[in-house]
Amino acid sequence: MTWGVGANDLANVMSTTMGSRAISVRQAIIIAVIFEFAGAFLAGGGVTETIRHGIFDVQLLSSQPETLIYGMLAVLLAGSTWMLFASYQGLPVSITHTIIGSIIGFAVSSIGVDAVNWDEVSLIGASWLSSPIIAAIFAYGLFLSIQHFILGTATPLKNAIRYAPFYLFAVGLIMSITTVLKGICHLGMHLAVWSSIAIAICTAFLTLGVGTFLIRRLKLKATCPEGDSLHTQFIQSERIFAVLMLFTACAMVFAHGSNDVANAVGPMATIMSIVQHEGKIVIDNLMPHWILFMGCSGVVIGFLMYGRKVIATVGGNITTLTPSRAFAATLAAAATVVFATTTGIPVSATQTLVGAVLGVGLARGIGALNLRVIRNIFMSWIITLPAGALLTIIYFHLFQFLFK
Repeated sequence: MTWGVGANDLANVMSTTMGSRAISVRQAIIIAVIFEFAGAFLAGGGVTETIRHGIFDVQLLSSQPETLIYGMLAVLLAGSTWMLFASYQGLPVSITHTIIGSIIGFAVSSIGVDAVNWDEVSLIGASWLSSPIIAAIFAYGLFLSIQHFILGTATPLKNAIRYAPFYLFAVGLIMSITTVLKGICHLGMHLAVWSSIAIAICTAFLTLGVGTFLIRRLKLKATCPEGDSLHTQFIQSERIFAVLMLFTACAMVFAHGSNDVANAVGPMATIMSIVQHEGKIVIDNLMPHWILFMGCSGVVIGFLMYGRKVIATVGGNITTLTPSRAFAATLAAAATVVFATTTGIPVSATQTLVGAVLGVGLARGIGALNLRVIRNIFMSWIITLPAGALLTIIYFHLFQFLFK
């Protein structure tokens, strides 16, 4: 299951960074390994609980724990089937859609329509609609700010050096805020509000310091000679945004680990809870770290082995990406996912990033977008939820037939 998540979801997350050629393949691998694990372990708890217990009341099956096990196995198998099919087609579908659609299919099939917490599903469904729109608006505004302060000026290189620290600080703040507000509590550490704010600001300044050091290593001149053309300055400015992309890639992978790994391992955690408590359905139990570790490992391996098709679709086929455009899209998507994860609502990293890429494309005009590719992506999103539900129903009845 998580292998499919890596081949599709994580590949989608890394697509803007790699599609813009802002980082090397080796750097992408290092970022994927470190920050996928960090996001899942530090900030994945709230989303995991929503997936495991929020869609329907598992206590309705307290007298039939084996039915819940069959259902969660069917959810995992249905999710893996759909993710692998979509990855083969190069379509960036959502593991969030797939898992929740699968759980709804199981609940309706095993108990009935009334078993589903439709208020919770409506809230999640609303986030699926709002999160790509919000990400698109963020990305649109962020790229317009880059155009206004840097790319649209007479001295883009000088202004890129001047304003880069502000963008670096924003990246550090976004990466740290969800960890101090929710992740540290998930590890059993409880901090006062002012302590959390202080840690977030210190992390932002640390990101600023490291990023400034890397930019200075580029050995760019603050002012260009008279003979340097505007095109040359643009090229040099994009080198600065390539450095910024290192940090936004870290932020986006961290956000993915905090949200989508939790989605994938939620059914597995439910199965293990039932087995470890000898058939009792216990709701308030901690997520075993070995399950998170297994999930992260599968995601990273899937990304390395089979992520290239989705990377090609999102990273180059929706709109042409440069480091500055990719930076705006990735930072906007990371901010959207991080704040949604902080509230415990499982949004789709896939949708937010595609929405952010659309926002950047719209900032350059509708002609900059490949509408055929966008149509195919939207169709795959619409199909994903019913596909997950249908596959789960089939697998669930197959398990019941085999083991009863």
